[in-house]
Amino acid sequence: MQHYVMDQEGYYENVQTDVTIERFSSGPSVVKAFASGDVDVALFGITPAMVLADKGTNASILAANSRNGFKIMGTSELVSLYEQEGPAMFERFEQEYGRKIRFGAPPDGSVPDIVLRYWIQEDLDAGEMDSAINKSKVPPAKAVQTIQSGDIDATIIQEPFATIIGLDDGFGELAWSGNIFEDHPVTVLFANQRVLDDSEVAQSLVEQHMAATEFTADSPDTAAAHAASVIGSGVSEDLAKAAMDSGASEFISDPHAITDQAATMGEFVANVGNIEEPVATEDLFAFDPYDALQ
Repeated sequence: MQHYVMDQEGYYENVQTDVTIERFSSGPSVVKAFASGDVDVALFGITPAMVLADKGTNASILAANSRNGFKIMGTSELVSLYEQEGPAMFERFEQEYGRKIRFGAPPDGSVPDIVLRYWIQEDLDAGEMDSAINKSKVPPAKAVQTIQSGDIDATIIQEPFATIIGLDDGFGELAWSGNIFEDHPVTVLFANQRVLDDSEVAQSLVEQHMAATEFTADSPDTAAAHAASVIGSGVSEDLAKAAMDSGASEFISDPHAITDQAATMGEFVANVGNIEEPVATEDLFAFDPYDALQ
């Protein structure tokens, strides 16, 4: 969201260097571009930032971007079963249907995958995720089509896709990630060493990010319109505005606000095998540019 505002409101012009924008169709493609040095700054999930840091990439998180940003959506039948059975839903479903619940989610170790694991294993204490559900890889942009076609029973998804699914009478909300894992980070502003070494550039970038966060809070409808104009793909202004009212639309800049939760997420990312061990806070975050503006 901060990028949409910075792009449409001209905030990038206030960064102390020339800024070129490149959009990527998937998380793995931007991670690859960052690792190869084709990208200096990225707005993406916190777990890719952990993977890059673990692999020795000289880069750090300059700012938080969003938190509590997912809803677990499922068929109406599944929502009813969850309301009746709670954590026993998984076992009851398998008894009734002769198969496990089919969940669509991004790849193992991604932010939504980690939150889904946390929900099943820690919040519900329903056992290991891999034994509780059948998970298939479904990119966020395809989650709506995939669940509506009946290929999956549930998905963990961000806005505005959660709102799109919720508009269909055949589906409903199972859980909001803010209730599952309070204040967990989703996306971050990640910069390489070249940016970090130039304090004017790093500080001005964070300053404009903070201005975009404030703009989003003060003018949510305009921010939603900016998002719709950049996203495209059938996301109308009305839909974007509706999604802004969701609990899964929380935008922040303060990197200090996500450090504790990032450490917990790092343990899960390590357990999945995407990193060797959780990345230390001092190796993952660069607080100085943000702190200098306080």
